[in-house]
Amino acid sequence: MPNKSLPDQSLSEVHGSVDTTSGRKGWRKLFSFLGPAYLISVGYMDPGNWATDLQGGSKFGYSLIWVLLMSNLMALLLQGLSARLGIVRGRDLAQANREAYPKPVNFLLYLLAEIAIAACDLAEVLGMAIGIKLLTGLPLIWGVSITVFDTFLLLFLQRLGMRKMEAFIIGLVAVVSISFLIEILLVKPNMAEVARGLIPGMPNAEALYIAIGIIGATVMPHNLYLHSALVQTRKINRDEQGIKQALRFNRIDSTIALNIAFLVNAAILILAATAFYKTGNTHVGEIEQAHELLHPLLGSALAPKLFAIALIAAGQSSTITGTLAGQIVMEGYLSLRINPWARRLLTRLLAIVPAVMVIVIYGEQKVDALLIFSQVILSLQLGFAIVPLIHFVSDKKTMGIFAIKPITRIAAWCIAAVLVFLNVKMLVNQAMENVFPSGDAVKIITVILVALFFTLLLGYILFYPFIVRQKRAKLASLHPVPQHTLKLSIPQFNSIAVALDFSKDDEKLLAHALAQGGPTANYLLIHIVESASARILGRESDDFETNKDREQLAHYVTQLSDKGYRVKGLLGYNDRIREIVRLVTENKADMLVIGAHGHSGIKDMLYGETVNSVRHELKIPVLIISL
Repeated sequence: MPNKSLPDQSLSEVHGSVDTTSGRKGWRKLFSFLGPAYLISVGYMDPGNWATDLQGGSKFGYSLIWVLLMSNLMALLLQGLSARLGIVRGRDLAQANREAYPKPVNFLLYLLAEIAIAACDLAEVLGMAIGIKLLTGLPLIWGVSITVFDTFLLLFLQRLGMRKMEAFIIGLVAVVSISFLIEILLVKPNMAEVARGLIPGMPNAEALYIAIGIIGATVMPHNLYLHSALVQTRKINRDEQGIKQALRFNRIDSTIALNIAFLVNAAILILAATAFYKTGNTHVGEIEQAHELLHPLLGSALAPKLFAIALIAAGQSSTITGTLAGQIVMEGYLSLRINPWARRLLTRLLAIVPAVMVIVIYGEQKVDALLIFSQVILSLQLGFAIVPLIHFVSDKKTMGIFAIKPITRIAAWCIAAVLVFLNVKMLVNQAMENVFPSGDAVKIITVILVALFFTLLLGYILFYPFIVRQKRAKLASLHPVPQHTLKLSIPQFNSIAVALDFSKDDEKLLAHALAQGGPTANYLLIHIVESASARILGRESDDFETNKDREQLAHYVTQLSDKGYRVKGLLGYNDRIREIVRLVTENKADMLVIGAHGHSGIKDMLYGETVNSVRHELKIPVLIISL
């Protein structure tokens, strides 16, 4: 079976945090697996999909519903492959790429993935801003600016844990679903005509173009990265039966969640078909147009309000999952972890800055063009996520008995070919309409060079695994063969620093420190004074809090000295992280013992992530004690 002792873990802060092995049976066992696919499903009903659904319904009635169904079937297969990669190998797609392709290629794939995530976030920012404007009348530029504050929401949800984040997302999905259920009840479509829309057919060339847009906007590249990581939040039995069970339950999870997404997209198309196509308003293709016409056409003020609420909920849920995908991509490709605040703000600013610039320079009427541009960027990235994924889950050396069957492999490659072809066709059409007619030689040459670059890169990642079969030495195989005899050098710690906060947790920290060094080591007790006086005067501080801290530290030193330990106490001032690092370094400690409070919500938000920051600054072992 796959080796679980991997050098790094995807979404390490929640990796294996949901225990599915604790004796649950039946429905309780199934429910312990449900959740990841709902976070994935929001990418299939995000604001970027609304425009194509609205256009398809308003221009061609119910005739393109079958395209949505076909897209959903494609998504089910590809998301299933992504989940399989994460469950069987314990790797997300970014990590698997890092281990399979050369560094330069991986860096290019990383950049493309980051651009795709920023483009996806751009669509969600614009969708939420439009929803806020439709609901409150707030100008679009203010709505875009407000979206930066959902940074705090995501950080708060991360502190609560994976299950609560999943519950929040499921709640937003429910808001979208219920809103459109009510819309369908208000619009009263002819269900016999809706059913006929499931029969494949293409009215004309324009319908084909919209169908390409619907299919092209269905599978989001960041969702493939995300799903392979989210399934690893479940702790499973790593034997053959446990993995088979996890694959089965995740298949159920994906089927339910993605079918909900299909029903939402179908509801948008049916709403547009009944409200606009049937009334002769076939020109409606923009979100704001649809909102304006719902009230007079349906005779209900509730319909446009529900439409706006659903748009906001879809944008908010999608932006949370997009940020998680950004974290997975950065950590997987670069083995780089940064503060969640920085990661979230970086992603959000990459979306907000171009949106604000377009609104300020060109006005709100260009926002829909920006929304379409974001979908074009996503189309460029899609092949670079699907092709490696199929390679990985087809490889019997790493997947063992869980490698996909030949029939599944053929279906996957056919879907990949169709999606890449349709996205390329959409991009070519965009270029033919907007670039080549202009006669601008610089633009034309640039487009050709970019197209050539992407073609060569896609060809490389397609054929590289066939040509080069050997994997990197660090690749975790299903049945690792011992390479050499272990030669262990057991370290001895002669100087151990302990970061104290003068709480009841100090006893636990000191006990672990003494267990590491025993009676022969030297111990450095550190406490950082953070009073107002200490922040201004530093070590010259002489206020009440500083003096009490000195007394407490001296009390600890005396007690441990009386027990025969060699102990020294030192105070630092003002900056907790900088001072801990300074005192540990100056006193040449060879281990630091520090406490971590885990997901402590608002407290951790206020005081910062001391443990991670200190750990990255020091070159010595850091023993982190859970408090």
